[in-house]
Amino acid sequence: MFEARLLQGSLLKKVMDALKDLLNEAAWDCTDAGIQLQAMDNSHVSLVSLNLRAEGFDKYRCDRNLSMGMNLGSMSKILKCASDKDIITIKAQDNADTVTFVFESPEQDKVSDYEMKLMNLDQEHLGIPETDYACTIKLPSSEFARICRDLSQFGESMVISCTKEGVKFSATGDIGTGNIKLAQSAKVDKEEEAVVIEMQEPVSLTFACRYLNSFTKATSLSKSVQLSMSPEVPLVVEYKIEDIGHVRYYLAPKIEDEEAA
Repeated sequence: MFEARLLQGSLLKKVMDALKDLLNEAAWDCTDAGIQLQAMDNSHVSLVSLNLRAEGFDKYRCDRNLSMGMNLGSMSKILKCASDKDIITIKAQDNADTVTFVFESPEQDKVSDYEMKLMNLDQEHLGIPETDYACTIKLPSSEFARICRDLSQFGESMVISCTKEGVKFSATGDIGTGNIKLAQSAKVDKEEEAVVIEMQEPVSLTFACRYLNSFTKATSLSKSVQLSMSPEVPLVVEYKIEDIGHVRYYLAPKIEDEEAA
């Protein structure tokens, strides 16, 4: 038997918004430690990794490991039926071919349940190597979303350059060039508004704007976002989900020669 109950049902809706643009379907791997999801996006360019720890749920039970293949479009439609204040419970039997979503209003005067068919997905887990990154940048997630949105008007690619002075985001296209620089600023009273850079060496890498824009769909999950970069390894964009886990996006840098071709 698997059962996970979340008092803040709106959190699950936000998680869904963070996934559904990139993934059509994914396996939700449930163990007694929590729920994990890891999948390449539809075009096999970026990787999405979600972790929701068992202790973050109001009630969590997983008698045996379970992998539930879900169509995220269908799951999104079901979650739209829940209001933001609803308590959401996800239930499944050990060998079930369906999963049930139960939505309860806070006053408990309305309970709705929706059953969804599960899919058989053959998804191999990709080992994500532990990497010491040359630089990590922590900044307000709303600021990052705005930078990605603004610079994608200029070109399809965005260069992220990190130096001691700060971090620079730039894009060049037919209409010209856009540069946005953020200096390091530790606002002690409002930690989530700070820009914090930790750097071993300067790094400058180029990424596709459309993926970065898709990643920013997770902005509502966290007030700050962390970017981790090293030469020749994928960028990690991480949004912490308070008290329960995180969602991470991995995106390989563009190789300069491809752009010249």
